[in-house]
Amino acid sequence: MADTILPHELPTALETRAGVRLLSLDCFDTLLWRDTHAPRDIFRLLSGTTPQQRMWAETRARRSALLRHSRNEVSIEEIYAELLPNADAATRAAAVDAEIDAEARHCFAFGPTVALMKAARERGIKTVIVSDTYLSGKQLRELIRRAAGDEVAGLIDTIFASSEHKLSKKEGLLGTMLRKTSVKPERVLHIGDNCAADHDAARRHGIPALHLRQFTDGCAQRLRLEAATGAMVDAGGAVFQPHRAMLAAGAHRIEDAAEALGHNVLGPVLVPFANWLEQEAEALAATNGGRVHMLFLMRDGHLPRRIHEAAFPARAGHAIELSRFTATAASFRDEAAVHDYVEAELGNGTPEDLLRQLLFPPEEIAEIVNALPEKAQLGALAKALRAPRRMAAIQRRSQAFAERLATYLRRECDPQPGDTLLLADLGYNGTVQNHAEPVLRALLGVHVAGRYLLLREQAATGFDKRGFMDGSTHDADTLEAFAANVAVLEQLCTAAQGSVIDYSDDGSPVRAGNSIKGRQSETRERAQRGAIAFARDHAQAIIRTNDSARAECERSGAAAALARLMFLPQPEELAVLTRFEHDVNLGGSETVKLFDPEIAKAGLERRGLFYLKGADRMYLPAELRGHGLPLNLTLLAQRRFGMDLRFADFCDHGIDVPILLADGRDVAASSIRATPTHNGHYLATIPVGEAQYAVGLQFGKLYEWLQIVSAEFVPVADFLAEKPSDTQPVEAMPTLEGMEQVAPHLFRCTGADSFLMVPPHTNFEGPAMLAVAFRPLVAREPASSPAPTSATEAAAVR
Repeated sequence: MADTILPHELPTALETRAGVRLLSLDCFDTLLWRDTHAPRDIFRLLSGTTPQQRMWAETRARRSALLRHSRNEVSIEEIYAELLPNADAATRAAAVDAEIDAEARHCFAFGPTVALMKAARERGIKTVIVSDTYLSGKQLRELIRRAAGDEVAGLIDTIFASSEHKLSKKEGLLGTMLRKTSVKPERVLHIGDNCAADHDAARRHGIPALHLRQFTDGCAQRLRLEAATGAMVDAGGAVFQPHRAMLAAGAHRIEDAAEALGHNVLGPVLVPFANWLEQEAEALAATNGGRVHMLFLMRDGHLPRRIHEAAFPARAGHAIELSRFTATAASFRDEAAVHDYVEAELGNGTPEDLLRQLLFPPEEIAEIVNALPEKAQLGALAKALRAPRRMAAIQRRSQAFAERLATYLRRECDPQPGDTLLLADLGYNGTVQNHAEPVLRALLGVHVAGRYLLLREQAATGFDKRGFMDGSTHDADTLEAFAANVAVLEQLCTAAQGSVIDYSDDGSPVRAGNSIKGRQSETRERAQRGAIAFARDHAQAIIRTNDSARAECERSGAAAALARLMFLPQPEELAVLTRFEHDVNLGGSETVKLFDPEIAKAGLERRGLFYLKGADRMYLPAELRGHGLPLNLTLLAQRRFGMDLRFADFCDHGIDVPILLADGRDVAASSIRATPTHNGHYLATIPVGEAQYAVGLQFGKLYEWLQIVSAEFVPVADFLAEKPSDTQPVEAMPTLEGMEQVAPHLFRCTGADSFLMVPPHTNFEGPAMLAVAFRPLVAREPASSPAPTSATEAAAVR
């Protein structure tokens, strides 16, 4: 087995190797790393050619070199001669320079490797670079200098490039290095990331070698999946992963799964957000004048504030408790504001919820609710709120609430007229800003700017809003795909406290009780600790001189990492999140599981992915994991691209199930097409009118053994709808005719005439449909073949 070295061990690699006189290093992915997931992604940045054309040209150049000159190694000039066969020398040279320019913008030196090179210099040990590359030694040295600076380039004594010596490391380039340096093999230490080209090739020359194992297996898989989701999120663009270096430097040392989730996933999302917030604050100061107060909105802004503080300790922002409830409560300046809110929210919750938001005390809420009629409650409630005394009371209480909010903000950050309040939050509609901005402008004389990780406004408010990911960086379907699963990010970023519901006269926040369990808070704190470590240490892994492309790279990498967490969560991450609950009302008492795999399993078997994709779930992709990657990729593609996929699109084959329909007078034989749902299950749907028909499903004609997962009545309108309604299915009460139940959901049909009889029954208005979900196990054999007589024998047949 190859001797390995982990990235964080590089700086001390020479401490136990007293006999080393020459340090030999691979270049790419050992010293020089790229912002992209794979080297070929750089080719997407070239103008005038496609990545495929660039790769095809290299293949042709290598084939030509092998046939004409009996060598495998080529120069970049030879590649461009194939890529641009009809161009003149100047055009080709310019194209070569353009590729090297792209590399220089997106390459950097790996901090631990540079630390090793400095340690070698202090010990009087020379450093050489031995690289399989189409660049010449001069081109490679210049690339290192442009990407990482003169100091790093100055640590290199000699560069051995395969394109110049016409040999790869496997073919003998390391032997050439030994002859040119006149150093004995045992006095050399070679380190590189390619086991075959670096470790094995060096050992064949007697050179002690270490294989640089950049990533854990789990980390490597996550990065591959990030690249996959990134390719879908930013279709056609380069897949940037500037955080690869930091994951390599830090991930090996983290054993706790929650801390790893924070370090490896939240860090790469939130550190770029913090960098962007800092840039936005500087731009606002230059544009508006006055001070810029960075206000992180609690509770979801808790971790973004901690990340920003770790990255920019001298410019820490404020933790501001301004919730959707308090911003709305302060916004009822006039009757129009009250009417707008009531019209938007009437019916979205209980009357009690609406009245609490309108600042009615408990005794008045009870009075109003008790006076409502049994029918047409919403209209009666709207009419009751239009009463002049109640309208005046709402505005009076809201004005007093707004004054308390202003007192709170003065106490926290002392804004002066002309200053800017930068509201920093995860997003994604900016509802708090929508309600609070007019109030804060009027009471404090400030400019309000909302800056969000994710922004997709439901209405074009015209307010000063921007998102790290918004309509200027991603299309509407992508933003909707992110928003659908934002609950997982919210619960990892939030603070372990109840949401603010009021402010005292002296400006102290008044909070609701915290309904989240202590164990969840403790797990979340460990995850946040990992993310903060990423923010604190990430700069140490990257040494670069050109930051011109950093913002683009970080946004792309953050979007890919976030999409991967949202749509392709890994088992170790779900193990951390498995007991998480989501507090629906942001600090209220109502909580739901963040994800529930059992609900998804039942939904898949009974209805299929078509049904689930429209279901109102907090974190549906997490519930789908364990049922095969295709399901999650299908869901991601459907939401990312806004695909209009219908139930029929998932039904490319089926089973014709013979049935009997009885209406009390006549019995008619027919058949129904059962369509596939998931994992070998099928769904048979039979229209039964308004409780008009009894149905007999003649399973015995088809099967000797089968599973029946469910039999239930559903409204026809609900079954055919794109998004399920709140109407609950009614469980059917079938009887067995010639069928034997031998275990839960497991049935044996004793003969070809066996059937399941379902009498009519429904508790809702309108036509209904009987939906029977089943899975065939053993098909009915011809009459001459013996049938299994026990569940054990049936299982053996399967």
